Amino acid sequence: MRSLVLSIDQSTQGTKALLFDESGAVVGRTSRPHEQYVDERGWVEHDPEEIMTNVLACARDVCKRAGVTAGEVRAVGISNQRETCLAWDRVRRAPLHRAIVWQCGRAKDICERMVARDADAGERVRELSGLALSPYFSAAKLAWLLEEVPEVAQAAEAGTLALGTIDSWLVFKLCEGNPFVTEPSNACRTQLLNIHTGAWSYELCKLFGVPREALAEVMPSDSVFGYTTMGGLFAEPVPVCGVLGDSQAALAAQNCLAPGDVKATYGTGSSVMMQTGEKRYESKNGLVTSIAWDFSGQRSYVLEGNLNYTGAVISWLRDQMGLIGGPGEVEGLIAQANPEDRAYFVPAFTGLGAPWWDADATGLLTGVTRTTGRVEMVKACAECIPYQVADVVEALRADTGLPLGQLRADGGVTQNRYLMQFQADVAGADVVVSDLQELSAAGAAFVAGRSASVWDRNVIYDQVTRTTYAPQVTDAVREQRMSGWHKAVRRAMAHE
Repeated sequence: MRSLVLSIDQSTQGTKALLFDESGAVVGRTSRPHEQYVDERGWVEHDPEEIMTNVLACARDVCKRAGVTAGEVRAVGISNQRETCLAWDRVRRAPLHRAIVWQCGRAKDICERMVARDADAGERVRELSGLALSPYFSAAKLAWLLEEVPEVAQAAEAGTLALGTIDSWLVFKLCEGNPFVTEPSNACRTQLLNIHTGAWSYELCKLFGVPREALAEVMPSDSVFGYTTMGGLFAEPVPVCGVLGDSQAALAAQNCLAPGDVKATYGTGSSVMMQTGEKRYESKNGLVTSIAWDFSGQRSYVLEGNLNYTGAVISWLRDQMGLIGGPGEVEGLIAQANPEDRAYFVPAFTGLGAPWWDADATGLLTGVTRTTGRVEMVKACAECIPYQVADVVEALRADTGLPLGQLRADGGVTQNRYLMQFQADVAGADVVVSDLQELSAAGAAFVAGRSASVWDRNVIYDQVTRTTYAPQVTDAVREQRMSGWHKAVRRAMAHE
């Protein structure tokens, strides 16, 4: 009989389910998209019930296709989009509003009001949480739900309110007894966790107006969070024993376990993350300090830069602009572009994330000349992805003093060979691309499988093959390209 680990990766665009055997090999995979609710204000929401339905459907489909028999699945791991959050009623076990997606900037006014009331609020939030005060994180979104949705306020008054991230919602719905739990890699991204103690901060809860009693219990990342039959799929309950935010899960899958190891995940947005071990770095260059994970009570930290729009720019080129038919066309179109065209695109659709942190910045296409046509515009939009990552890489170098000679890369954009070579050139570092695209799922599986004693090391990493892209341009060319990019960013930040 096989020993299998089922990993659920609940991401911004959809849900994936992967099965790994005891050797770390993938024996099954499937995915389902979910609806993106975007209104005229640019507010972004997901339906929590649709997400839950898709999780169960993906689990069923992947097990059926892989011919799984009773007792073969030994453990379940979950990785999830991190700052997306929601409110639900613990008694009725039903959401009180759609989930507010991490990209959504609706809580900007709440952050501004906090600073207007207390000029030191932003600095105090950063000191306690490790994160810059921003509507990007969950706390202000949760405050918005409490202020704007009467059912949420009523549940808070009745003592039945649950406020949490997607991991908490899934564990609550999947597991027997509806446990209301989370773990540090997700909890720290709410901006309500004390980064120093790993516990919820009463001061931060008070600042945001979020009731502490509505927050989940924080457990180590490799805990047994509960037992699930996956809606009757399994004859006997299986432990959910590995939960990580998607970016930290990818860090684990990339075997970034030593201080100085760095990975970049290219999803809808991107996370560029350096493992710093037990040491917490306080960034002076627009990055944030987060918890990587807590394994059996041993906490590790990361320094991270988050980018709101990377892979989403490719979707925008297809869905809103009609310039491409799909992501697979981008590399071929770039090959047709004039290599001397120096158009730049800054994707500040809802402001800029790290290392700039400007919520008022707007998108900008600049440097357009008579040589700029459709293919050049596609090229400029695609190149904004490695440019943004390069900015974070430089900030990591400045904050830590570490050389950062290698960037381990994963996600859909890594299939574009031009962009990975461009990434190596503008970052001034080798880019090492994994041939396994679903590394967030792999990281959750690694943790769950180790917790359940299916394996004792990262056997999934051992199975993966990799392609390395080394820098091929001179420092002068790199500096010229980055200088043009930075001029474009400054123009996008000019609020006139």
